[in-house]
Amino acid sequence: MALGGKILTWYNGEWVEGNVPIMGSADHASWLGSAVFDGARAFEGVMPDLDLHAQRIVRSARAMGYEAPVDAETIQAIIREGVARFPAGAELYLRPMMWSTEGDATMLGADPASGAYAICIEELPMSKGGEYPIGLSPYRRPRPDMALTEAKAACLYPNNARIAQEALKRGFKTALSLDIDDNVAETSSTNVFMVRDGEVFTPAPNGTFLNGITRQRTIALLRADGVQVTETALKVADFEQADEIFLTGNAFKITPVTRFEDREMPSTAFGERAKQLYWDFAHSEG
Repeated sequence: MALGGKILTWYNGEWVEGNVPIMGSADHASWLGSAVFDGARAFEGVMPDLDLHAQRIVRSARAMGYEAPVDAETIQAIIREGVARFPAGAELYLRPMMWSTEGDATMLGADPASGAYAICIEELPMSKGGEYPIGLSPYRRPRPDMALTEAKAACLYPNNARIAQEALKRGFKTALSLDIDDNVAETSSTNVFMVRDGEVFTPAPNGTFLNGITRQRTIALLRADGVQVTETALKVADFEQADEIFLTGNAFKITPVTRFEDREMPSTAFGERAKQLYWDFAHSEG
């Protein structure tokens, strides 16, 4: 599934251009869904929090029952080598992937020593802003006792996809999804924040959604800038009454929401503030 323009893939020790076949028909991941991935970004000559993304995929592989075949430092080094093959300042999506090749047909689990990996780098423009309406999804997030929610696992994404597709059919960009206790979790692929009376609120991590790297970075940056940020359980009614909503995620970093269902949002000021803080951080990190 190509995201944008040029694609480079590191597999079996070399860079290959294009959508490269990397998985066997009998691999455990092809059959039983043990693939994990992560997604970082390169833009304007920076790759913010690349180390954290590389560390997370190693943890995701372990959560799926196998050891990562390379360490986080090696992943970072390969990604930096690949980014250098694109024009300076290119807007890129950086996707390390891991999967299990072997497993137990009876027990269904992955062989702990059978991890394989590839790294895919694709051209993907950053968001240019504009109208961004979101809705409320009829589909929910599983609890940790229902799915391997601690991993950034490919097998979780069909549920994300139906959240997104249902929202798109109704004219939205994405939609809020709830956990089974009616708390707002996140959208189809981003963490969510809301603003009320000058205070920023975001769902407290409860295992039903990833505590995103960009989410954590945004919270830290806002707090360092003097903004009160509260992590707590939030209901749909909280978002219906919010002064502002914005989203955070790896693909487009900070996205101010302009409408929730049929209610136009009165402001995008905090979202724009968070975006500027993030950009300043990214460029200071280098």
